[in-house]
Amino acid sequence: MDLPRIFTIRESSHRIHNPFTADKLAALGRALRLEPGTRALDLASGTGELLCTWARDHGITGTGVDISTVFTAEARARAAELGVADRVEFVHGDASGHVADVPVDLAACVGATWIGGGLDGTVELLARSLRPGGLMLIGEPFWRRDPPDQETVEGCHASGPADFLALPGLLGRFGGLGYDVVEMVLADQDSWDRYRAAQWLNLRGWLDRNPDDELAAQVRAELTTDPVRYARYEREYLGWGVFALMKR
Repeated sequence: MDLPRIFTIRESSHRIHNPFTADKLAALGRALRLEPGTRALDLASGTGELLCTWARDHGITGTGVDISTVFTAEARARAAELGVADRVEFVHGDASGHVADVPVDLAACVGATWIGGGLDGTVELLARSLRPGGLMLIGEPFWRRDPPDQETVEGCHASGPADFLALPGLLGRFGGLGYDVVEMVLADQDSWDRYRAAQWLNLRGWLDRNPDDELAAQVRAELTTDPVRYARYEREYLGWGVFALMKR
């Protein structure tokens, strides 16, 4: 049980595995007015930056669950680096089936709603771990602009226009699921650039070191085509944000 190796190659230098900068992650933590001792669960926690930095900056505690052995090991190292290993733990496992033993104050899935089969299923999954009155965080893409054709849709890693909603529709969808949206922090084009462009340097560095690896042809193809595809489609049409929800 692990992520395909290409994912960890592509994001080998990343501490945040979505189009958020460290400043935006910090801004989100401040916006939520987190109290010391807040108990958090982060599903698909990646290399653990959310839990580790918020434990350092706000005194939260928590557990992260991720399917990647590489990312889980890096998350544990990050916790030790920041001196919060006694407050946060990271579990290698399938986040799609994980429910906290004790209800938490904050349940998050920031950018991986496929673990619940989509937005609705992930909201339901997180709700199973959340105490009454607790806070839920969902990271999700949305259309910045209506895609004009199927080529644009596929250039944004979608199969059809209905895969994502426009921002007003996404906010309305949360309401339809019975939640108030109480905060949000959105990625911008610069933070998208920092996420996506950093992948290209990771890919090129890996390719230079591993020219004969079985993944070399795939990495070369991605490095050749992805910058133009990103600039033409994803950067222009796809938004992304983290949304804080409370049950009505």
